[in-house]
Amino acid sequence: MSQNGSDSAIDVRTPKRQKLSSREPARDSVNKIFAPFRTLGLVSSTPVPFTSLPLGKTTFQITTSIGRSLQTYDLRKGLNLIFLTRPQTPATITSTLAWKDCVLAAWGEAMPVGEVGVWIFKRGKKTAELEMPNGLSEPIRSLLVLGSWIVGCCTSRVEVWRSSTLEHYTTITSTGPRGGMLTGDICTMPTFLNKVFVGKGDGSVEMWNVHSGRLIYTFVPPTAFTGPVTALKPTPALAALAIAWSDGSIVIQDVRSDKVILRLNPKPARKTSITSISFRTDGLGAGEDGQRAGIMATAGPDNGDVTLWDLNDGGRINGVLRGAHSPPSSNSGGVSGGINKVEFLPGQAVIVTSGLDNALKSWIFDAKSLTTIPRILHCRNGHSAPVTTLGFMPTNSDGSDASGKWLLSAGRDQSLWGWSLRRDGQSGELSQGRIRKKAKKLGALGNALQDGQSMTLEDLKAPEITCFSSSLNRDGGMGAAEGGGAVWTNAATRKIPTDATESLATGWESIVTGHRGDKYARTWFWGRKKAGRWAFETGDSTEVTSVTVTSCGTFAVVGSAGGSITAFNLQSGMRRQKFPTPLTPTQAKKLKLMQVNGSQSTEAPGGRDKFGVGIGKHRQPVTGLVVDAMNRSLYSCGLDGKLKFWEFHSGLLLDELDWSPMSAITASRYYKQSDLIALSCDDLSIRIIDTETKKLIRELWGCLGQVSDFCFSHDGRWVVAASLDSIIRVWDLPTGHLINAIRLESPCTALAFSDTGEYLATAHADGVGVNIWNNRTLFTHVSTRLINDDEIIDAVAPTASGEDGQGLIEAAFDVDDTSDATQPTDIANVSDQLSTDMETLSLVPKSRWQTLLHLDAIRVRNKPKEPPKPPEKAPFFLPSLEANKPAPAEAQNKESQITPTERSRILKLDRISTESPFTVTLRTGTRTHDYTPFVDHLKSLPPSSADIEIRSLKPNELVAFVTALRWRLQQRRDYELVQAWMAVFLKIHGETVCEDSMLVEALQAWRTEQAEEGTRLGELVGYCGGVVGFLRSARV
Repeated sequence: MSQNGSDSAIDVRTPKRQKLSSREPARDSVNKIFAPFRTLGLVSSTPVPFTSLPLGKTTFQITTSIGRSLQTYDLRKGLNLIFLTRPQTPATITSTLAWKDCVLAAWGEAMPVGEVGVWIFKRGKKTAELEMPNGLSEPIRSLLVLGSWIVGCCTSRVEVWRSSTLEHYTTITSTGPRGGMLTGDICTMPTFLNKVFVGKGDGSVEMWNVHSGRLIYTFVPPTAFTGPVTALKPTPALAALAIAWSDGSIVIQDVRSDKVILRLNPKPARKTSITSISFRTDGLGAGEDGQRAGIMATAGPDNGDVTLWDLNDGGRINGVLRGAHSPPSSNSGGVSGGINKVEFLPGQAVIVTSGLDNALKSWIFDAKSLTTIPRILHCRNGHSAPVTTLGFMPTNSDGSDASGKWLLSAGRDQSLWGWSLRRDGQSGELSQGRIRKKAKKLGALGNALQDGQSMTLEDLKAPEITCFSSSLNRDGGMGAAEGGGAVWTNAATRKIPTDATESLATGWESIVTGHRGDKYARTWFWGRKKAGRWAFETGDSTEVTSVTVTSCGTFAVVGSAGGSITAFNLQSGMRRQKFPTPLTPTQAKKLKLMQVNGSQSTEAPGGRDKFGVGIGKHRQPVTGLVVDAMNRSLYSCGLDGKLKFWEFHSGLLLDELDWSPMSAITASRYYKQSDLIALSCDDLSIRIIDTETKKLIRELWGCLGQVSDFCFSHDGRWVVAASLDSIIRVWDLPTGHLINAIRLESPCTALAFSDTGEYLATAHADGVGVNIWNNRTLFTHVSTRLINDDEIIDAVAPTASGEDGQGLIEAAFDVDDTSDATQPTDIANVSDQLSTDMETLSLVPKSRWQTLLHLDAIRVRNKPKEPPKPPEKAPFFLPSLEANKPAPAEAQNKESQITPTERSRILKLDRISTESPFTVTLRTGTRTHDYTPFVDHLKSLPPSSADIEIRSLKPNELVAFVTALRWRLQQRRDYELVQAWMAVFLKIHGETVCEDSMLVEALQAWRTEQAEEGTRLGELVGYCGGVVGFLRSARV
């Protein structure tokens, strides 16, 4: 930049990094910023039942399906995850079966021409697959191993394979007089060789011989209105088969005589289908004293209950395990509840259940308990409904809780989860109190209450979380005061005054949440992973729409749908401030008189007359709240299109930006390090505001659907946004360019960027898991070139198994080889000097030339304190035989044939070849008056080598060296390097200067040039500093 403003003096050259060519880049095949890593929170997220494998008498492995992969848990280790299957199946898994030390997984799509298959996994790795018959396009709904046969049941036929060779044996098709489709339920009976029982859609059960492929017998249902068969299970008694139908009725059938032994629930009050049956085999649990055999458990997808039957003396209900899993939600998009399988472990008083609520649980029957209902033993679960809100937990003030480790998520299942990105076993749901105990008291776990109104566990939980905020600076961890055990109380209505002495010593809550349709914002203990003491009521008793916690962790600010903003103290639970601050009676009377007199001045205390006391409330819901790092200012935005700047301690409105009625603000995000606020608007744009100058600095466009969530990157350079068009976009704030965009299969509903910059977390509308992406740019450079719509990449989402996922370092260096093709080819060299009036510094790292200046001190510091000690027993090496061999006679003869003239020429060439490039380039520059090669070579040398070269200057090279540095000053380039080199030169050769008059003249010429250039550079720096200060001032 030139100060004189003369256009003619400026060298017209291309700006740095400016694209000169309009050539369209080739489309990328790999996402250059985010690489898929893994998916969190999936346990039993599909209707496919789990399968168990006993290993000995007390160890069991439970395998569940999570879509296209399997997860195996060890029951003995508390349902710890031990295996994840790879590779993923080509389609969704439809059935699983544990057999010996392997797990069979059938996969396929319910399409007329869909591909199906059965893979065999061992210890998480695929080892084999079954041979598929030609023409099979129906998914296999259940698998069974029968002696030397593997049987798979589809919707219209049964496939049989040999278990020894895995070859397809035969296909069985139902052609009986009753016809009908198969339900997919299949089982075998002990002592019935090669016989399988298949359930049908008309309620009948067929018995087939898989070896001969013949239909042996058909068992008809007891009535014509039972519906399809929903479950088949052999009993511990020989030749007895339990059959369940869709109307809820169950029979125990003698398959040898075709007679009904026992009929249960023949006329159910409510038709609840039973899809899973299991029998207890430890010989206990039945009878009045619980010492008899004959316990059967049934469950289905219509509710979350497990019914226990005592089959002795005609059969009766022995007990009901209420709320074992969440029931299906009545709300659209809510919990997909119900139970898909219940199973007694062989010989154990333990029952395992899995549900559509993404949970796997084990229950144990106490030997000397007075109740017949089991208690929970182990539990492994995740969100049971799609995730709606995500956020990484911040770091403690002392750094004890590592940043980027914990991820907080809230979903439509009315739960709040904390996920550990380092160890899955540490993840868990934050407790909302004794929900089950309260439900039992109210009878909510039964069919209905006394007044006839039904109630579920959902009614006892806090409503769905719509927003949350956290700060760990005052979190008490496990030692935080619980407040007497009461959760979510209103401090303003408490009869007993709040004592904050205990919490002052131990810490208090660190998370505040807002809930859908609820006027209370609730607090949570992060260290204790449980609900907190306070429920903050909004100032106007309307729904909470936005919350925030100050950086110090002391105050929580709550915004409502009515536009009110209230600050509360997290330690005491008391209200501390309203925004705007309420008017006193005297102020209200004065304001009324001023309005009557027509005065427009509403002077506030301190001379701030733009807004008065009690003025500035939002007229529509508050959608965003932010408090700066020093608790000086509060920034609020709302659907009224206004961004307001408040004084935090006084509650006075200082300023506002009004974009109504052009657009409404739907959400806000804050980056504290640079005091920037990002606002999403209903016109599909994202606007960036500098809170210091209160100016709009960026408008980001490109979303084709409503913005569902957005955030800043860890360094504040990017804004990452997800919209309902299923695209995640990344903008670069310094340039304002859209630099990356990925298209996903389903819309992203929430996202969060870790404070360390390692991970991006996303949640989607069609799943209950949380996807984790790695950030490649921690190790690689990403171009800030503006991309167009044709360069949006169809990305593959992460998977729970981590297949096709990449670790952080692996993702950084696994870049497509064609990535260079996307970069513009005609780019000006960044090292070129843009103008002769500008001072261009070098690209040499600062540490290199600073090390050169202090090289002597560094050597003294690094000098060893004592000489190295020789080893006690030095190894003995034999001398090399090659070194003692005499020179060959031919070489000696050739040496003797060289003439004196040739020897002189060779010695001259040898002397020239031994000269260093430093000397050669310096001599060449003196002859051509162009020292560019010499300066470039000196810049490439490390500090120690440059020091040696300067020390090795011969007396006739000193003047040339000073002349080269003066020439570089005249070029107005590498100013800081020239100063460093001259300082080292004078320190080494200072005594020689007085003895050489030519060297003195050269140094005087250099000093004159240095003084002129230093003065000019100081003026340029002062001019540029003034311009920048003027542009940053609030008056502009």
